[in-house]
Amino acid sequence: MQKTPLVSVIINCFNGEKFLVKAINSVLNQSYKNWEIIFFDNNSTDSSFRIIKKFNDKRIRYFRSSKTETLYKARNLAVDKSKGKFISFLDVDDWWKKNKLKKQVDFFCKYKNIDIIYSNVYLFYEKQKIKKLFIKNKLHSGKFTQKLIDKYQLPILSSIIKKKIFKQIKFDERYSIIGDFDFFIRLSLKKPIFAIQEPIAYYRIHNSNLSKKKISLNVTELKSWINEKRNQNQFKKIDFSKLYNSLEILKIQKNLIEKNYIKFTLLLLKNFFRLFKFNYL
Repeated sequence: MQKTPLVSVIINCFNGEKFLVKAINSVLNQSYKNWEIIFFDNNSTDSSFRIIKKFNDKRIRYFRSSKTETLYKARNLAVDKSKGKFISFLDVDDWWKKNKLKKQVDFFCKYKNIDIIYSNVYLFYEKQKIKKLFIKNKLHSGKFTQKLIDKYQLPILSSIIKKKIFKQIKFDERYSIIGDFDFFIRLSLKKPIFAIQEPIAYYRIHNSNLSKKKISLNVTELKSWINEKRNQNQFKKIDFSKLYNSLEILKIQKNLIEKNYIKFTLLLLKNFFRLFKFNYL
């Protein structure tokens, strides 16, 4: 394998002006330099376009949707625009450590038969300005679909995937919340997934993560996903019991939010994170 293959960094943006500069700078400051950014503007109405155009770097490729799509259709459209051997994802409110791409590309070069890598991340609490390690235990490697079902801990912002994989599997465009979860579960049935234990990115937790609308939609999408998958042959050996428990926690959260019991909702948030974190909030 070429030692410096092109990595396509997919940044999907919808009204992301508040944190956009930090996300872009975290790619510009990577120690690994052979990358392109596919900046896919999902019909934003804020100043995201003006901000991205201020970056004077030809590696940043800007695309704009003529209408607002679901996040997962936007992800697929962005991947289609990419030219890299590898695909990595970064949302506008998150950021990477400067050695993120180098560590992962080096890992691919060392272990040539690997197609997907992920890593640990820090949770950054915007209000308190503190960080906490997301996954305390050793990250799983190999084929671990059941473990992902039981406790989903595969942050997309820490992943890097060979682009050829997207010829076999894409994001399900029906989803607005659980598309990452669905993608990596289906992918784990086809391919082993390998881990680098070190945290190499930051997932920002802020007020916009906790909207009533997203909790409600999360419940709807996850319930539909379970009902669909449990009858498919490839899921016949999967135990869904812990996932059902997770769904019940989400339902409780939804009801509490609807009744404005915010304090009690926040008490449940820690359990929620441990079960369903990325792109569910």
